[in-house]
Amino acid sequence: MMDTVLDFSKILIADLILSGDNALVIGMAAAGLSPGLRKRAILYGMIIAALLRILFAVMATELLDVPGLLFVGSLLLFWVCWRLYREIREQADARAQEAMATAQDPTAGYTGPARRTLLSALVSITLADVSMSLDNVLAVAAIAQGDATMLIFGLGLAILLMACAATLIMKLLTRYPVISWLGLAVLLYVAAEMLMRGFFDTDLGVGPMLGLVDGWAVGGH
Repeated sequence: MMDTVLDFSKILIADLILSGDNALVIGMAAAGLSPGLRKRAILYGMIIAALLRILFAVMATELLDVPGLLFVGSLLLFWVCWRLYREIREQADARAQEAMATAQDPTAGYTGPARRTLLSALVSITLADVSMSLDNVLAVAAIAQGDATMLIFGLGLAILLMACAATLIMKLLTRYPVISWLGLAVLLYVAAEMLMRGFFDTDLGVGPMLGLVDGWAVGGH
């Protein structure tokens, strides 16, 4: 019971700290549009991010069960941690909060005649969201370890937070940066655990697959 509560807590923290990227990209793209297009850009940008998360969740569920890919996934998650560390140092959450505030204020940002189409803004958002959505899904899938209920919870929570509380979360993380550092520590722990499973697990690890170690059953729900 306690392990389940801890896993749900890890997912909550991961969703919180990884939601800033989307807010920054959507806010900056929307702020560059004329005021009449911004609300639609924010709405469509969030829908795109939600759809990408669903797509990547389906892929991650299948791929992490392929021998060897759990190890690759752990390396990707360490890269996510490194990128998050740089964003914390560069105060990305504060910039995301400012970008969203600008985008939602019709008197701020670009206020002249339309010089960029909504479609071009959404293309920019989609290209950036591919990486960010993958980060979020990879972290949640690593914590869920094949538990469908936990994966759905993590995915649904990420979409809900992004759609309903993005600005509030940015304010919270900007005011209390210790939350971001705690989240980074959680993700590093998850990545290390995933790396161990990806190397030593009898069925999925690269160690037994390459004949480097005998392997044993590691973690998992």
